[in-house]
Amino acid sequence: MRIAIASGKGGTGKTTVASNMALALANAGSCVTLADCDVEEPNLYLFLPGGEMGVEEVSVSVPAIDKPRCTYCGKCADFCKFNAISVFPGNALIFPGLCHSCGGCSLICPESAIKEVPRRVGIVKRSKPRDGVELITGVLDGGENSSVPVINAVKRGLPDSGIVIIDCAPGTSCNMVSAVRGCDYCMLVTEPTPFGLHDLSLARDVLVKMGIPCGVVINKSVGEDGIIEGYCSAQGLQVIGKIPYDEAIARAYSMGKAALYEDSNLARVFSCAYEKALKGAEKP
Repeated sequence: MRIAIASGKGGTGKTTVASNMALALANAGSCVTLADCDVEEPNLYLFLPGGEMGVEEVSVSVPAIDKPRCTYCGKCADFCKFNAISVFPGNALIFPGLCHSCGGCSLICPESAIKEVPRRVGIVKRSKPRDGVELITGVLDGGENSSVPVINAVKRGLPDSGIVIIDCAPGTSCNMVSAVRGCDYCMLVTEPTPFGLHDLSLARDVLVKMGIPCGVVINKSVGEDGIIEGYCSAQGLQVIGKIPYDEAIARAYSMGKAALYEDSNLARVFSCAYEKALKGAEKP
């Protein structure tokens, strides 16, 4: 079972859901692999520190020009739709940050003057912070403009079986799409506000187009969640869990502590949400 935790906007509580659900399942005897695919600002390690197991560099292929062989014909620049190559009389420039590593420029060069070389864009860290939980964290290098290669590297390290929980980047950009692709189910975390509803609807539309079943977790619930529940009812979405708006939870979060250790009832909330996700993923 591979579950993504996503949201239309930041600050709704994805990390809270991902970390506490992993701990609740581990406390019940399951083995969980937790993946932090919010690689621009990963923070699951703050709640699950320690147990470092290793670090792996993530690289992408970018072109390098053999200038003695290059005739500066400009075919590579004409081919590149991302403007990663510019050719002038007697000179050619590569802009690695714009390159999408498609390899087309090396194939189209009539002089075979372009080869591909690796360029580091981030790292993947592995740790085992406690029994029953393995944490895989992607970290994008500063200044890089595409998170997708690091997200893909994290997902390549995930097991093919067992429980996998993926903490996605907020929003509905390429980062979120790359993280949820291939998942069995997606939990959309939202808050009962007009802003939360607006971005929840955007995320839901993306998942419908991708064909991934989803349910909703309402965070910061005060018992008056009609703005979200009305939308979910109209769209056929199931509300699979509610996390109360509680000062104790906020205090624990600010100190890097798991909320379920402050409120023992929360363990059941997260376990039930997982069970409902299992049933939701089984529906045709």
